[in-house]
Amino acid sequence: MRKLLIVDDEKNIRLGVSSMIRREFAGAYEIELASDGEEALRIVRDAGAHIVITDIRMPGMDGIALLRELQTFPVKPLVFILSGHDDFAYAKEAIRNGVKGYLLKPIVREELYEALQQAEKELDRQEARQVAQRGKLTAGSGELESFHSSQLNYILMHPEMDASEIRQRLATVGFADNGSGWRLGLLRFPPDLRPRELDEGLARLERLVPRDLQPLLNSASTFVFMDKDRSLVLLGPADGVLCLLRAAVPDGSGPLLRAGVSREKCDAALFKEAYREALSALRSTFIASACGRLQLVEELEEKRGRGEIPREHIRQISNKLGTGRLGEIKALLAHVLDARTAREEGVAYVEGVSSLLNKDVFDQVFHTYGEQSVEILRIYKKAGTIDNFEHYHEYADCAGRLVELLDEYVGRMKQVHVDHIEIKRAVKYMEENYARDLNMAMVSNYVSLNYTYFSKIFKEYTGDNFVGYLKKIRISRAKELLESSHSKVYEIAEQVGFENTKLFTRVFKEKEGITPQEYRAKRYMEG
Repeated sequence: MRKLLIVDDEKNIRLGVSSMIRREFAGAYEIELASDGEEALRIVRDAGAHIVITDIRMPGMDGIALLRELQTFPVKPLVFILSGHDDFAYAKEAIRNGVKGYLLKPIVREELYEALQQAEKELDRQEARQVAQRGKLTAGSGELESFHSSQLNYILMHPEMDASEIRQRLATVGFADNGSGWRLGLLRFPPDLRPRELDEGLARLERLVPRDLQPLLNSASTFVFMDKDRSLVLLGPADGVLCLLRAAVPDGSGPLLRAGVSREKCDAALFKEAYREALSALRSTFIASACGRLQLVEELEEKRGRGEIPREHIRQISNKLGTGRLGEIKALLAHVLDARTAREEGVAYVEGVSSLLNKDVFDQVFHTYGEQSVEILRIYKKAGTIDNFEHYHEYADCAGRLVELLDEYVGRMKQVHVDHIEIKRAVKYMEENYARDLNMAMVSNYVSLNYTYFSKIFKEYTGDNFVGYLKKIRISRAKELLESSHSKVYEIAEQVGFENTKLFTRVFKEKEGITPQEYRAKRYMEG
């Protein structure tokens, strides 16, 4: 019996769809009901599901977010979405995220039945392929490694997974939790050599390992997969993982290879802890050496929390941006990113400095002034994490370049802000003196800005040139007088700053499409 899950925040719809299915497909499905995406996700995670029928719009986790989460599962259910006629944008997003199809509300029985029949055929085809593939899952064929990789990455992608599920998933790939010691190691290639696919990474690792160690690499007790950062992950007997990585990354090797190895473990439930340890060891090589290096986590001196992050210096860098003190900013940044301090304090200190620079300097600029230059955004994205760099000095150089660009950018934006204050003064002056014989030279002198520069930023601020904007002010005031006073048209023309009635009438008609007399008559008829 296949499992079918119906997800909708309206109880009547859940029960209605369930009743339709039970009547037409009696005994064919074990049906579960969920009122939102979070509940549905728990059901699929705990008990699995072959088919999911979900509403798009729900409070909390909606159908699109649920669909994205389900796409990360090793075994993905077939998903049909329920949508209204006005949900087309949501439907397109769902289709991009692997939805099988969608059903319009109110649900038509025949369309629902046809969708389930299609789903049954697809599930039958999937099961037939699985049966055919079972005999092909042998080491070295690629299918087994891909299966291992999906299972192991799934554990890393779900931090809330409990110990029992971790042990269960590791057991499905054949990892024996028999109490014997094991380690997890990470091998990272240079950016231009980082593998795109697991097969490519395995082939490269095999070339690094001597022939006499190939049996160890291909052993059923050694597992190799690729994480989200395209590093190779080795999981296996403690001595075996060390032996393989020492062979792959000898001291001073080139091209640059870096590796980190966890402490020895005896419990499969510590898989994620071992990964974090190996990652910390790997990242420490970013500071310690400019050549290939293997780092064991137990060899790292515990330095987390010992070094005090220079928060005051980082705060001053943020405050000084755009103030014309680039020399002072560079001196502060040199202190913050001092390589000797980084080596002495370790990778945890560097991570803390990087995080604070991102939060209090880089991010703060964009929150305050918005995003501008493509070059700035490109460098900003790279400087966001130390994992984008092979050496500490590369990170420090990139952060320094970004700070220089941000200093220039903030200075420019501050000047624009100051200039806009002056333009506001200019507009206010025009609104108070529109009846006078105004010109741009007179107003630019009033706010003490260069004539040409004033013309440029006036248009940027108002969206119109000086003459056009002055006409708008005068016509707006003329409309008020035409509605509220009994003054003659020629008198109103003079009161709002036009030299003669003919010019006033022409400009008024350009702006409003009718003459001043016609406008007054129209407003009178409208009451």
